[in-house]
Amino acid sequence: MITATKGLRVRRAAAVAITTGAVLATGALTAAPAQALTTPTITAKGGFLMNSATGTTLYSKSGNTKRLTASTTKIMTAKVVLSQSNLNLDAKVTIKKAYSDYIVSKGASSAHLIVGDKVTVRQLLYGMMLPSGCDAAMALADKFGSGSTVSARTKSFIAKMNTTARSLGMANTKFDSFDGISNGANASTPKDLTLLARNVMKNSTFKSVVKTKKYTAKTITKTGSTRTMGAWTNTNTLLGWNGTLGIKTGSGTTSKYCLVFAATKNGESVIGAVMTSSSAANRTTDVKKLINYGYAKIS
Repeated sequence: MITATKGLRVRRAAAVAITTGAVLATGALTAAPAQALTTPTITAKGGFLMNSATGTTLYSKSGNTKRLTASTTKIMTAKVVLSQSNLNLDAKVTIKKAYSDYIVSKGASSAHLIVGDKVTVRQLLYGMMLPSGCDAAMALADKFGSGSTVSARTKSFIAKMNTTARSLGMANTKFDSFDGISNGANASTPKDLTLLARNVMKNSTFKSVVKTKKYTAKTITKTGSTRTMGAWTNTNTLLGWNGTLGIKTGSGTTSKYCLVFAATKNGESVIGAVMTSSSAANRTTDVKKLINYGYAKIS
């Protein structure tokens, strides 16, 4: 009887061991319940976030609602320039008085370009994207537009911006300026700006420009001497935070505060936009929330 009881205990112990081993093998015993990811709340009226590697939407708040783009417009200006066939980034552009008159009349942000100086296309891209120089944007639009006058050339350049927008599937976007100083119709959506950003960030020159914190240009004066310009500082204070690589700020009385952003960390890449934040500080907070959420959502 003792032997029979002992044999039964051994068989039960063996059965428990086999069952436990099977549970461990399948992970049923060790798997913790998945932690629910809380969708962030942002103060901006519109926001959009995408996995930049796959194009998958990660977050949207009024993602298809049109809003004023402010200086995030300059992303498209750069895209059109960089899409030119046989582009020579070292080609020189002479700074005209018309560019200076324009920024004075509009009270616009400036790269402080000097009339008569020769500035390369590459330098103009830095001058447009870092300090958000509307004079640099106008110089590029004038250089790469067609027509017999500055007005005609900049108008034709804006037409190229709209053609490019359509080709990228930016269905809710219409540009009426090369720099974001709107006549009322310069509007896009968080989703459309994200589509644009994802496309143009594939360009190595653009990516290098927008991740630069400071840049000092050396231009050629009327007399042929070299002028060392004051350093251009990037208006995007998030650069370098948690893998942030760019892209462009924007602000205005009606548009409030916007930011198109891209970030990469541990092989995970996110890209997106916030539009119509109530303050620069809230814009920063909104973007930080979205970047962190994007990383967590992908991982």
